[in-house]
Amino acid sequence: MPRIAGVNIPENKRIEISLTYIYGIGNSLSKKILGELKIDLNKKAKDLTSKEVNDLKEFIEKNYKIEGDLRRQIMINIKRLKDIGAWRGMRHAKGLPVRGQRTKTNTRTVRGNVRKTMGSGRKPAAAPT
Repeated sequence: MPRIAGVNIPENKRIEISLTYIYGIGNSLSKKILGELKIDLNKKAKDLTSKEVNDLKEFIEKNYKIEGDLRRQIMINIKRLKDIGAWRGMRHAKGLPVRGQRTKTNTRTVRGNVRKTMGSGRKPAAAPT
């Protein structure tokens, strides 16, 4: 298994898809990286040469913020919003939707109000004694 940025990427998938297992790399960024390094998108991860794997590692680590650094950056941004008392920070602290979604009917699980459907709570027939 090739290991890039501390993540074991799957061998039997195309390298274009395998790179998306790294936090912070999606489909479009994966295609862009492989295009710049001139690596075939349809090549399987196990078929990569060691030079190609090293080039991928160096290029990704030098040019993009991924995995732990990216998670830390996002965490710091949310903490900053909470500290300055912004609306979005308060929503994060309460565990509610942050981007203006309605909460009257949706987001029941986020609010902790999980209801079962009507038919699921049917009582069994009384057994004769």
